[in-house]
Amino acid sequence: MFTFQNNHITMSDFWIYFTIGLKHVLSVFAYDHILFLLALTVPYEFKSWKKILILVSVFTLGHTLALFLSVFNILSIKPSFVEFLIPITILIAALYNIIIAGKSSKKENSIVVSVITLFFGIIHGLGFSNYFNSILSGKPTDKLLPLFEFALGIEIAQIVVVIVSLLLAYVVQNLFKFSKRDWIFIISAFTVGVIIPIIIQNEIWYK
Repeated sequence: MFTFQNNHITMSDFWIYFTIGLKHVLSVFAYDHILFLLALTVPYEFKSWKKILILVSVFTLGHTLALFLSVFNILSIKPSFVEFLIPITILIAALYNIIIAGKSSKKENSIVVSVITLFFGIIHGLGFSNYFNSILSGKPTDKLLPLFEFALGIEIAQIVVVIVSLLLAYVVQNLFKFSKRDWIFIISAFTVGVIIPIIIQNEIWYK
């Protein structure tokens, strides 16, 4: 368990929590997080990098806000319910992509998309809140700096996932001549196929 002493912050402290943030996303056990990022960004291309960065940052903001509220005991939701809601958010994002794939795109309401992404980020953050609080000791205010270091790791890791996703989409669509519509459908259908069994097997149905 890592603590701060005499308010002295070292570079090693930064890397500890930054690395935890990275591993929270860049891990074989973080497939749900990766699937959500894929579902969130698969409709976009490199030329929309500003919009993608905003969405990823809004998601990180929601994730961080949930941890902040949890650290100060402002918000707490039953873990089993949160674990049920997380795959639901992924399913919604993937189904939305399938519905709009190939349709002539009208100008989307960026504010609405950002608000929904923020809400989904809060849900995902609540799913990590118990573990985050378990690895930190001290008063809630002692956890603020590690929280932001962790958030930075989350943000960088998510950007890495998105860049890899965009590169893969570029290769598939240009080298193998898949249409953008087909690629969106393939990734979204794959996501749905992975998530539905997780939802069905969730313990919430057996209580």
